[in-house]
Amino acid sequence: MIRTTLCALALALSASSAIACQGHSKQTQSCAPGTTWDSASESCVKNASS
Repeated sequence: MIRTTLCALALALSASSAIACQGHSKQTQSCAPGTTWDSASESCVKNASS
């Protein structure tokens, strides 16, 4: 029971910290190797094989 309560508390705290980040400016982040940025979908997509 205590373990379940602690897990629920940890999830609640992590969710509230994510909400606190709203309204801040965007950060630059690189795509993973083998992917490139697609501005249409605003996400990293796998590179096409040639």
